[in-house]
Amino acid sequence: MHKIWLKQYPAGVPAEVRTDVYPSLVALIDESFRKYRDLPAYRFMGRAFTFGEIDDASRALAAWLQGQGLVRGDRVAIMLPNVPQYPVAVAAILRAGLVVVNVNPLYTPRELEHQLKDSGAKAIVVMENFAGTLAQVIDQVPSKTVLLAAMGDMLGLLKGSLVNHVVRRVKKLVPAFVLPANVNSGRFNDAIAKGRRMSLAPAKLGPDDIAVLQYTGGTTGVSKGAVLLHKNLVANILQAEAWYQPALKKIPSGVQIVTVCALPLYHIFGFNTNMMLGLRMGGCNLLIANPRDLAAVFKDLAAQPFHSFPAVNTLFAAMANHPDFDSVDWSQLKISVGGGMAVTQGTARLWLEKTGCPICEGYGLSETSPSATCNPVDNTAYTGTIGLPMPNTELILLDDDGLEVPQGSAGEIAIRGPQVMAGYWQRPDETAKVMTADAFFRTGDIGVMDERGYFRIVDRKKDMILVSGFNVYPNEVEDVLSQLPGVLECAAVGIADEKAGEAVKVVIVKKNPALTEAEVRAWCEANLTGYKRPKVVEFRDDLPKSTVGKILRRELREVRR
Repeated sequence: MHKIWLKQYPAGVPAEVRTDVYPSLVALIDESFRKYRDLPAYRFMGRAFTFGEIDDASRALAAWLQGQGLVRGDRVAIMLPNVPQYPVAVAAILRAGLVVVNVNPLYTPRELEHQLKDSGAKAIVVMENFAGTLAQVIDQVPSKTVLLAAMGDMLGLLKGSLVNHVVRRVKKLVPAFVLPANVNSGRFNDAIAKGRRMSLAPAKLGPDDIAVLQYTGGTTGVSKGAVLLHKNLVANILQAEAWYQPALKKIPSGVQIVTVCALPLYHIFGFNTNMMLGLRMGGCNLLIANPRDLAAVFKDLAAQPFHSFPAVNTLFAAMANHPDFDSVDWSQLKISVGGGMAVTQGTARLWLEKTGCPICEGYGLSETSPSATCNPVDNTAYTGTIGLPMPNTELILLDDDGLEVPQGSAGEIAIRGPQVMAGYWQRPDETAKVMTADAFFRTGDIGVMDERGYFRIVDRKKDMILVSGFNVYPNEVEDVLSQLPGVLECAAVGIADEKAGEAVKVVIVKKNPALTEAEVRAWCEANLTGYKRPKVVEFRDDLPKSTVGKILRRELREVRR
């Protein structure tokens, strides 16, 4: 393959990096815990947590997990926001030889039940705020070991008690819940205390062992688990580290890299690009539990200098337009990476104007651990592209027959590299649809490559809707709505949205003329997490269809006045 993009690589970024330097993610984690033991790994609510503290707590929790009868290869779900318990739980699960299943804390009972059943997760670490959701499905899922975390668990007795009081009693963010007697439930801090008195049998893991099941939407309306091996995640960490060097070299020698962690850690972008890359580089992550609370975000960022800020376009835009923006010192910011959704020109221009640091847009998926391409981090302006393939990564553009298209023509982006998943969990049929015979992953995104090797996305082959960086598959929304009494037919499409990039619009043909928009929205609120819910609800007498009966989605994207 002629990799014309290599000529555009910044000085010092290699075409290939060694990705076999660690036999597993655990080996990488262990090295970082030893090497940076006394440095802060995370800051949360004004408290610093050193690499050593995370190391010790995760070892204890790993021993406790093994003591619950969990054995190598068992899946353990994590349903937490960005709190220090998250990295502790991840390191513990991996060290015990288990598999991480990342779960969105805002899932509805229906969504949670599917993921726990599909993954076969035997245990779950869940924030008590969301335990009520779990309680509604606990009898139907295999997760019979439940570890309950509270927001203030790791903040010390005095501050932790105060935070928990405010969360539980003042803000009333912990709904009442009851777990059945046959469930082995306990508290996060108690498990660590017990684990300190237990012995850990370190798992001997290899590059081909499964590290994470990262769930992504399915075109059939059922989410699928992307099987990410230890070698996939290690490779992408090392690829990203090499790619970011031109910007990171601007940080004075001896100064610890500080990264804003506003991306949710349950999303692969936050998981690997924030948490794992931070561990590898000995950096400190500023954990932002709720990025929607911008006043609190600015207060956190005003407390210390930071150098790196990965985020989605919606967060960059919201922050750049916020009245508190100037309360933060942006002078140390060296790298802003945009991913998860397209970065708009307006947002990129405003961010550069206000911070002096350009947004470098990248591209990736759950199936690629996630990073596949990125703009050079020494760029000084917005390019409007998703950049160049990262080291060790090949991109080709394919037509519907799987043949490469001529340069300059549009085709489906296909990716090959060490970061590409092993396949979809227990779905060989779905895996076969996306993997070519020569190990390229077909993304479903339509792109073009220019004469320099820069790629640009021009369309999506799939009907997927991208809301603030999260995949929404129309069939899932349609499946939920089809179960609402009074709905005869329905279709979901994506429409342009200034804040989220895209939003969900549903068009419904009524079976019961009395069906109201309020009833539709209440049903969606009960069965779909926030970003999947429709922004626009429209009723029509019929849906436009082709001669073979296929719904013509393009005709539905126009909003009727």
